[in-house]
Amino acid sequence: MAADAPLRLSDTQACVDAVIERVGKSITLGLPLGLGKPVRFVNALYQRAKDDPTINLHIVTALSLLAPLGASSLEKRFMGPFTERLYGRIPELTYARDVSANRLPDNVKVSEFFFKAGSYLNNTEQQRNYVCTNYTHAVRDLMALGVNVVGQMVSPGAEHGQPGQVSLSSNPDLSLDLLPLMRQREAEGTPVAMVAELNGQMPFMGQHAAIADQRFDIVLEHRASDYPLFSAPQMAISPEDHLIGFYASALLKDGGTLQVGIGSLGAALVHSTILRHRHNASWKSVFNHLNVAENFPLVTTEGGAEPFSKGLYGCSEMMVDGFYYLLEAGVLTREVYDHAGLQGLINRGEITQRVTLDTLDVLHREKLIDSPLRARDVRWLSRLGIFKADVEFKGGRLTVGEQSLDTDLANDESREAIRVLALGDRLTGGIVMHGGFYVGPEKFYQALRELPAKDRDRICMTSVNYINHLYDHEFGNQRLKAAQRVHGRFINSAMMYTLSGAAVSDGLDDGRVVSGVGGQYNFVAMAHELPGARSILTLRSRRVSGGKAVSNIVFNYGHCTIPRHLRDIVITEYGIADLRGQPDEQVYLRLIRIADSRFQPELLEQAKKAGKVSRDFRLPAHWCNNTPEAVREALGAAGDRDAFPAFPFGCDFTDEELTLGKALKALKTATATRRGKLSTLWQALREKDEEGRYASFLERMGLTRPGGLKAKLDQRLVIHGLRKTDTQPDTGNQET
Repeated sequence: MAADAPLRLSDTQACVDAVIERVGKSITLGLPLGLGKPVRFVNALYQRAKDDPTINLHIVTALSLLAPLGASSLEKRFMGPFTERLYGRIPELTYARDVSANRLPDNVKVSEFFFKAGSYLNNTEQQRNYVCTNYTHAVRDLMALGVNVVGQMVSPGAEHGQPGQVSLSSNPDLSLDLLPLMRQREAEGTPVAMVAELNGQMPFMGQHAAIADQRFDIVLEHRASDYPLFSAPQMAISPEDHLIGFYASALLKDGGTLQVGIGSLGAALVHSTILRHRHNASWKSVFNHLNVAENFPLVTTEGGAEPFSKGLYGCSEMMVDGFYYLLEAGVLTREVYDHAGLQGLINRGEITQRVTLDTLDVLHREKLIDSPLRARDVRWLSRLGIFKADVEFKGGRLTVGEQSLDTDLANDESREAIRVLALGDRLTGGIVMHGGFYVGPEKFYQALRELPAKDRDRICMTSVNYINHLYDHEFGNQRLKAAQRVHGRFINSAMMYTLSGAAVSDGLDDGRVVSGVGGQYNFVAMAHELPGARSILTLRSRRVSGGKAVSNIVFNYGHCTIPRHLRDIVITEYGIADLRGQPDEQVYLRLIRIADSRFQPELLEQAKKAGKVSRDFRLPAHWCNNTPEAVREALGAAGDRDAFPAFPFGCDFTDEELTLGKALKALKTATATRRGKLSTLWQALREKDEEGRYASFLERMGLTRPGGLKAKLDQRLVIHGLRKTDTQPDTGNQET
């Protein structure tokens, strides 16, 4: 069993020694998803395994983050300075780099249940070791794999006025459930080791994430070498992404609940939601231009077009940085409470944030408190701010300073005394955001570190089972969650969608895993369980593959992540398809309606051939303008060309890098086919920059004075790419 105080060490080698002494040389190491990996400890343990082949190390985790290096010589030249600027002071996860390079030693295996999208498509070792599991089952599966060591980076509590505590901060998602199971395993006779690595750069998040440091066996602390947190830069939001986010923002119900995932589609939704709230006239100009209410009447019943007077509550396995911007903008303001009865009264408007004697009367009527009041009632009322903090219960009476009050709510004199001396002003202790984990830009981490205590206390980082699941018993019950998650909008992205209503989000039909199921299934299923909730899957209508445009709405596909019986709402840049409860013909037609017009005839013909759509059906004319030009025209209706920028929340790239990124992307597209590659190379060979127009860009790429044939060709390719695109920085229109 864990000692009263953990072993405190400042040396990583001593930490590894202590772990091996506890569990031996057969180690199954469980690590948090994403940010919370204790890099110093993990690197030391991995190096020890590389040096000692008698150690058998199995690392089980998800989302091992690595700085991008680039594949081609041009990508490496572009990414080098950028990577050094963002990640130069952050130690790299050496096992992850070795996994990427296919150079793990024979005595080390790495299994992940969620990949960074597309990162291991061509890595057969990782494809074989992938563990397919729902996020809510990850702890169960970690235990089944025999985890005997857990490592996590945590925030120290001492400097935040919490001595003896640490914060799981970015990753209570699995750890809150895993740690007690590990102790149970230890009690049953299996040696275990729990290692916490302190890092003062981690924001100290309280609520459920703050735990006693003695729940760990070993605490590794060397504050002089605290390193910055791994950041995920903002991705550019394309016009298509913006319009998808715009449609999704029209489905948010004031006073409702929001879950959203990472990436440009999630950022686009957040931007349009803030636009709807803060610049409603501009937002409505686009809304009216697209005739959204007429074309997609679902927004009238399920969403809205006005600013958020009641606000939203966030409940998302990943607390993306967008939730911070929603908090800052005054959208994320709906507070929820950890009592189902109280939350139900708030939902029905029978209790408001403002505290009055009516508050006590309603609570008494609903049998949530007694009259005369009892000690437990007073404690509960004080915790909620209904009573002032200095109100106490002594000898059957309320004491407020020198005053002693009767607790009979039916007595007029007692009521008046309670009103004057004991009542607080407004409810306290509400939560506006429940999150399981976070990863984001450094700007986001800094914002969390600087949040005033009162705002930080309104954010509860907690177990993923609390967030993704309705039925867990540890942190809350189904009735409480249903009361908190009114008008739930669970918004996730897919890669493809079939006409029958199945979503393809995590893998390909040849068996290769792109990312992982994560929590998408849980949120889709929850939307069908909760009254008034909707699942919204977003996807771009098309992609470019092999230099050609390809539809992401397909007739069928050999793999699915979300089965068709869970179909609900689907959004592309061309509109909203409401599929819930619809017959198959309507499902097929509504999806064809929001497909790119280049692919609508073929999709319709396939549907007719399968007997799913009547042979008499013809595409209506107003369906047939689903083009990129129409997307840009719609966004232009806002009347401000900066209303939908590529980087609404900041950018880690310089203007020069954005221009280069656009040029390199154009080159990549042009060389996607053999014919395109030969044509591009032929054109590039004739390029020169005699006027010095591109000198600064070539200097940034290290190609001012290229040596060798390869470098000279790279120089010509960069000039060609810049000439083909707009060489003037334009952060409002580019993708990197």
